Amino acid sequence: MTSVVEANCDGLVGPTHSYVGLSPGNLASTRNAGEVSNPRGAALEGLSKMRRLYDLGLPQFVLPPHERPAISFLKQIGFFGSDEAVLEGVWKTAPALAAAACSASSMWAANAATVTPSADAGDGRVHFTPANLLTNLHRSLEGAQTTRVLRRLFPDERRFAVHEPLPAQPHFSDEGAANHVRLCAEHGAPGVNLFVWGREAWEHWEGRFPARQTREAFEAIQRRHGAARAVFPRQAKAAIAGGAFHNDVVCVGTRECLFFHERAFEDRAAMERDVRAAAKGLFEPAFVEISEAELPMADLVASYLFNSQLLVVPGEDRLLLLAPAETRDNPRAHAVAEALAASNGPIGRVEYVDVRQSMRNGGGPACLRLRVVLTDEELEAANPAQHFTPGLHTTLADWAERRYRDSLKPGDLADPLLLTESREALDELTQILDLGGDFYPFQRTA
Repeated sequence: MTSVVEANCDGLVGPTHSYVGLSPGNLASTRNAGEVSNPRGAALEGLSKMRRLYDLGLPQFVLPPHERPAISFLKQIGFFGSDEAVLEGVWKTAPALAAAACSASSMWAANAATVTPSADAGDGRVHFTPANLLTNLHRSLEGAQTTRVLRRLFPDERRFAVHEPLPAQPHFSDEGAANHVRLCAEHGAPGVNLFVWGREAWEHWEGRFPARQTREAFEAIQRRHGAARAVFPRQAKAAIAGGAFHNDVVCVGTRECLFFHERAFEDRAAMERDVRAAAKGLFEPAFVEISEAELPMADLVASYLFNSQLLVVPGEDRLLLLAPAETRDNPRAHAVAEALAASNGPIGRVEYVDVRQSMRNGGGPACLRLRVVLTDEELEAANPAQHFTPGLHTTLADWAERRYRDSLKPGDLADPLLLTESREALDELTQILDLGGDFYPFQRTA
């Protein structure tokens, strides 16, 4: 019998990891703008998290960072000359554009794409739609390279369909799997797909912060993938206003379990009714809801309890919640997490992981990964050089130690030496991960 697993594809932090504050509605990003970052430390934290999942017996893949600074983007918008002259000119005359072109935001792979496993897809392949990420300029630069990333990792078109991003206009604003949850009896069994949206395309939005995901985008993806048993609950406006810029800040789910905050959904009763109807005859959903009284929204956003990874660990009867260290450090969130583990519910234990460099920009453990359900054959068809192993961990840790800075101020992004350092690092990475000599724009124009 073919086994089926949920693999995690984690974004490797890039050399320009910084705190510039580019994301309205992301309170951590805004709060820490201007602070000094540690790109080397961030990369090593991410690798350590990957190693923890590997040690738990879960398949893990590495997604390479995008080329930054994005010189090709800057040339598209009218900056000319050598690459160094382009970088110097944009920092002098348009620093906001320069900052966007330097963002290392592709590290948050939960936004890379929306994924439909072969068990749910109309044609029996695994489908990916890379997110267009239109709400924020710095993230909107990612779609084309993300498409290239996924096609290198999953090259077999008989088993995988990596689509182009949706049309690049606001009606189809798409933020990827950060707003998607799949529930099922087993990973290989038919599932129920929750496509959580923040606004409708023609809706007049007056919220404090932008609602990034449109319903129409997810409807297009559902049609494109042939995704069965789709449910379209609306994210609560109060959650968005409170700093939950993606649904995965207030909700996480796997297998039968949907773990969420009281303020996650605009109509919680309708969500439950629709999920139960879609799951009828397949499995009995388990709804684990945390109230505002147990965990106020301010503590939720500070702790990122729901931006944890909810994991099916081989040999364990109940789920593991892999939470950020900030959850442990917040008394209210810690009490909720420990109570879950002490209960008889679907979550059996909690572990804490240090991803503080990512958290300071508003990205917890769940932000750093894209989940992909794969059969044995599909797993075997992925690029083996990107399959995480202890040996690859050692190689990438050494690479980051040699190639990354351990201190980066926002002003350092203008340093032309950083451009050279980043390109040299990425050029070596393409060899480590067997990505080919034409993977990055600078390799194709050299």
